[in-house]
Amino acid sequence: MQVKITNYGGIVTSIQVPDKNGVLGEVNLGFDNLADYLQKEQPYFGAIIGRFGNRIANGQFTIDNTTYTLATNDTPNHLHGGNKGFDKAVWTAKMLEKGGFPSLILAYTSPDGEEGYPGNLACMITYSLTNKNELRIDYQATTDKLTVLNLTNHCYFNLKDGGATSCLNHELRIFADAFTPVDKNTIPTGEIKSIKRTPFNFLKTKKIGDRIEQNNPQLKIGNGYDHNFVLKTGKGLKKAAKVVEPESGRVLEVFTTEPGLQFYTANWLDGSMVGHQSIAYQKRSAFCLETQHFPDSPNQPGFPSTVLRPGESYQSTTIYKFSANG
Repeated sequence: MQVKITNYGGIVTSIQVPDKNGVLGEVNLGFDNLADYLQKEQPYFGAIIGRFGNRIANGQFTIDNTTYTLATNDTPNHLHGGNKGFDKAVWTAKMLEKGGFPSLILAYTSPDGEEGYPGNLACMITYSLTNKNELRIDYQATTDKLTVLNLTNHCYFNLKDGGATSCLNHELRIFADAFTPVDKNTIPTGEIKSIKRTPFNFLKTKKIGDRIEQNNPQLKIGNGYDHNFVLKTGKGLKKAAKVVEPESGRVLEVFTTEPGLQFYTANWLDGSMVGHQSIAYQKRSAFCLETQHFPDSPNQPGFPSTVLRPGESYQSTTIYKFSANG
């Protein structure tokens, strides 16, 4: 297994893993040069997302009776940290061996007021490639002022051919009993709804494409899957999802300490992004499994809190584990 990462945006540029025949292949959408990542419209391929992954309604939130205004870069909402989120930051980088396997430690301090967020936020992201074919991501952060924080990674996966064909035949299981429905602006309504008798029921393995075209109001809003799943509770790392690509035999398992998982089916790719192996990435040529706290949490009192206080330490871990069925 081989992983490539750049300190621009903490972007995972390449993930190559063997198939059932031991043939190494690309499973991560991305580009071969920095210039392409600098495109304003590139859709966060492989990047660290912060300060706040996902959406905040109307670009505003209030803590301690103070209202903060953020960029509405996903009109009318704030998305993935704003106009210049962590995906566009240049992180300091240090390589080391950790536990007998290679690790990359990235650090960045987001100044008070950056993109409208309060507090000087010191972040450290550790990528590790373990001898179990795991890409492990450990997130840490501290602040000197009351703030909100929701970090994630935005890899786009296609276990068959790195995005040359559709992801809809991938077989998916998500370990979640509920999801958070959204309004017409893709902001959670505040409801936590059972996945039973809905196209969001992936408790038993199903093909991603089995119900994606179903006449369901939620699927119409997202132009497919672009929804937060409420993971089954449990202390420490828990399994969030498992994906199998039957032709290649490749398997991806996701473990996380986070309470939510955003499942997204690359609904807005349109062939204009040309990446690895000169592949023009088409609609639904990949899927994302973004571990997270729930979208718009600062404005949703019924959701798990994303508030970080001075003196506290933000810690989160996600593991993407690869294997192959023989």
